[in-house]
Amino acid sequence: MPTLVVGASQIDYILRRSLSAKRARITVTPTEIEVVVPTWATEDDIAAALHRRREWLALQRREMTARVAAMPKIGHFVTGAKIPYRGRRARLTVEQTDTSVVEVTYRNGFYVACPSSLSEASRDPLIETALRLWFRRQVRKDVTAFVRKHGAENGLSPRSIQIKDQKHFWGSCGADRIVNLNWHLIFAPKTVLEYAVVHEICHLRHRTHDPAFWGLVGSILPDWEVRKRWLERNEHLLAIERLSPE
Repeated sequence: MPTLVVGASQIDYILRRSLSAKRARITVTPTEIEVVVPTWATEDDIAAALHRRREWLALQRREMTARVAAMPKIGHFVTGAKIPYRGRRARLTVEQTDTSVVEVTYRNGFYVACPSSLSEASRDPLIETALRLWFRRQVRKDVTAFVRKHGAENGLSPRSIQIKDQKHFWGSCGADRIVNLNWHLIFAPKTVLEYAVVHEICHLRHRTHDPAFWGLVGSILPDWEVRKRWLERNEHLLAIERLSPE
């Protein structure tokens, strides 16, 4: 993995060449730094682009380190653990039952029915998998409801809806009229998920973020700016970091 040296710090990054890129693009997330450059870019071009952004990169890495430290962390999926859900943390209750599979329900907190036959070593990963599946199903249900609520009356009906684990985006809408939403939005307040849905279906009419686009968003959600700011300021909270066992 290539490395950029900034003062006494070494910053690792992933380098990718793209046929569609017209200039260097740098994306910083809590887990990695990705540098995308045109296919024709030389090593000197890449070095120059990184040198121009070196101070910004160092600042972004410090901020991302702080964000990772604030990310919800779970050591074990046991009774009393706190699970992020819709902008807050819900209590988890795990009960051993005679069921044959792990079952998740939500009643002012998460309840997990766990087969008593499971070994302690296999319990955590199976509960985590069941919770993630539940989250994805709930996001799909919520997204479908929001599309039904706002889409038809505004002439914004996607061809289909896909719930994905997107790397750098909360949502997208292609020319094929397929709307993609990131399932991690389940960790945001429901109003923020609604904003993400409205944002993407508005791209069915306006492909770019021009004034007409934002005008359409505002006609549907007058307080869209408040919801957008919440997402920008709290995106690092929209995940569960699984702590490795000691």
